[in-house]
Formats: sequence, C-alpha cells, structure tokens
Amino acid sequence: MKRLPWFVAAALLVVPIVEIYVIIQVGQVIGGWPTVGLLLLESALGAWLIKREGRRAFAALQGALDTGRMPGKELADAALLLVGGTLLLTPGFVTDIFGFFFVLPFTRPLARKVMSAFLGRRIVAQMGGNPITGFMPGTFRPPTADQTEAQRRRNDENVVQGEVVDPDQPPRPQDR
Repeated sequence: MKRLPWFVAAALLVVPIVEIYVIIQVGQVIGGWPTVGLLLLESALGAWLIKREGRRAFAALQGALDTGRMPGKELADAALLLVGGTLLLTPGFVTDIFGFFFVLPFTRPLARKVMSAFLGRRIVAQMGGNPITGFMPGTFRPPTADQTEAQRRRNDENVVQGEVVDPDQPPRPQDR
C-alpha cells in the first residue's frame, strides 16, 4: 500500500485545527448562531454554484467531444469543480475560500494554471526528468542536417535491390 505524500498528511492534521480556530474566532465576533447561519448559507451558495458550473462544464465537455478536439481544459475544469465542490460542502471558512477559488468562473482559469503547473512538475519528476526545465531523458530532438545526411547514406548502403515474393500467392502469368 502506498503512503500518503507528507503534505497531504499534514493538511489532514492542520486543516481541521485551523477551521475550528477560525470558526471560534468568527463566533466570538458575530455570535454562535450567526456563525452557524453563515456556514449554512455558504454551503447552500456553494451547492447552487456547483450545480450551475457543473452543467456549464458538462456542456463544454460535450461540445469539445462533439467537435473532435481534445477536452483538456474542460477536464481540468471538471476536476477543479469536483475538488471545489467538496471543499465548499465541508463546513468551515478556510475550505470555503479555496472552494470558491476553484469553482467561480472568473478565478477558475488561474486555479487551472496553478494546477497544471503543479501536476506538470510532479509528472516530469516522477518520470525521472528535470522538474525545473521539464527535460525528460529520451525525448525527441530534431536531427541536425549532418545527422540527417549521415542517416540517409546509411540507409542507402543497406538497401538490397530485389522483389518481394509471397509464397502463399500463385505466380503471376508474366513470372511463369
């Protein structure tokens, strides 16, 4: 069984403590019942927003698939909506801030860029490349003119003139 990355384990320990602290602080300023009401209001607003943006994301995904283009942006938006919706439905003010950042249509492009950069570096690092430059060993580099000419000469030297004969086919009339 694979272990959780250290930052996920730390987040699972730290986030609930931070959420409880912030809820207590807000409760001391505005009162207990208004704090509970505000948390319920944020959850209801988040659920409505997820429903609306989810429909838009699904329509955009369908449109991309119908036109035959790769739905990379649409799939990233769907992932952000899934994570953002989970954060919005989790009680707490800190998770709601991040949830709204992932879900709102005017902040989602920035979240998509951050997620793309983070995942790109992780993938390159996992595959043994340089996470800073993105260079991966064995990746394609266009050949130089000298390399292309040398390859052409080697190919010309290895050509054997002849004819391919298929033993399963009967001989043609001109070959008899």
